[in-house]
Amino acid sequence: MFKKITNACVILVQKYLPDPFLFASILTVIVFIAGIAVTRQSPMDMLIHWNSGFWGLLSFSMQMALIVVTGHTLAKTPAVNKGIKKIASIPKTPFQAIITTTVIAGIACWINWGFGLILGAILAKEIAKKVPKVDYRLLIASAYSGFVVWHGGLSGSIPLTIAAGGPDVKTVSAGIITSAIPTSQTLFSHYNLFIVILILATMPLVNWFMHPKGKDAFVVDPKKLQDEPLPVKNSGESKSEMTPAEKLENSPLISVIIGSMGVIYTIYYFATKGFKLDLNVVNFTFLFFSILLHGTPRKFLSAAASGVKSSTGIIIQFPFYAGIMGMMIGTNAMGISLGNTISSGLISIATPNTFPIFTILSTALCTIFIPSGGGEWALQAPIIMPAASHLGVSTSVAAMAISWGDAWACLIQPFWALPALAIAGLGARDIMGFCIIDLFYTGIIILGTFLLIV
Repeated sequence: MFKKITNACVILVQKYLPDPFLFASILTVIVFIAGIAVTRQSPMDMLIHWNSGFWGLLSFSMQMALIVVTGHTLAKTPAVNKGIKKIASIPKTPFQAIITTTVIAGIACWINWGFGLILGAILAKEIAKKVPKVDYRLLIASAYSGFVVWHGGLSGSIPLTIAAGGPDVKTVSAGIITSAIPTSQTLFSHYNLFIVILILATMPLVNWFMHPKGKDAFVVDPKKLQDEPLPVKNSGESKSEMTPAEKLENSPLISVIIGSMGVIYTIYYFATKGFKLDLNVVNFTFLFFSILLHGTPRKFLSAAASGVKSSTGIIIQFPFYAGIMGMMIGTNAMGISLGNTISSGLISIATPNTFPIFTILSTALCTIFIPSGGGEWALQAPIIMPAASHLGVSTSVAAMAISWGDAWACLIQPFWALPALAIAGLGARDIMGFCIIDLFYTGIIILGTFLLIV
């Protein structure tokens, strides 16, 4: 029965889920029309909101593109590639492959979501080369499924934002959060740890139960997963035939100097700041370790060039989601926006016991249109936090309900899967059928915990 449901979801998604770019385009049209109908704004008003938001994620888009490129480049260094291959050689059966990929990707995403996305996809691809008969689609879906714990982990943007406190947090939360909320009440609360541990402990088995039998398995020829060999020299058959510029490009001198500078600073950062990761830190670490470990500038640049090809979807699609965000939060003359209307409508029927549930659901719905933790906080906090205060619900619980609603919906939002799909060479429709099952399963855990334990 379980496999039949899984197969039905996979077939449904493969038939009807459009390409991620078309998905973003369709969402753009839906939000445009909904904004006109719900907020009574003119088409030109919505176009203005769309344009004002369109370039709002440029900095973040660059960070995401770089995490794909630098993660790919680091994975191509001899030392890291050897380590990944060693881990990938541990699983011998499809069962072990799915379990290993889900567990490692989930733990990595809990530590840092950007690191986990890249590591999980690269590891899954390497495992697929070594384990015959494993379904490649499910393997990549398993790697991506670990992303569901990110907002309950060490890089969760909302809990870290409110832990830092400050006037911006007070302003966004409509003055409800008057002081910093420590992570002991959010990330390290008993209910949050319970959700994370239960998902990490059981979802690997759920993923395995979805594995197709026999001929139904999507098995990829390992030869098709091999990357093109990286060129070492620009021209010439020997070192004596190289030009001075080519000799410098193939010399380890520059790589050792620049790479060492970056690595030394990275060590200093972790020694003084602790294990506090953000995208800039992850990218910086990946970049300079890559420069050092590749040995020469030419090897590094060749590896980076092959990684750039994987970032196309991110570069093109992120501005469209930024535009959608602009239309969702763009207000009319009365200060009403489409996003506020959706959230307020769901929260208005909540009781103190059901408030976290409706918060999760409203956030999850909005995440389909605004796949950004920071964006969700900016949209939801002015509505959720005052409502929580009025109903007597803890501000920390309300904030974590927003966090988990955002993370949960990411399982069916192709936006965050783009880096993993780019590395794997697959499309969104290849993995989203499996992700729907993970969405239902993790939803039971997340919603049940907030309803029964919190």
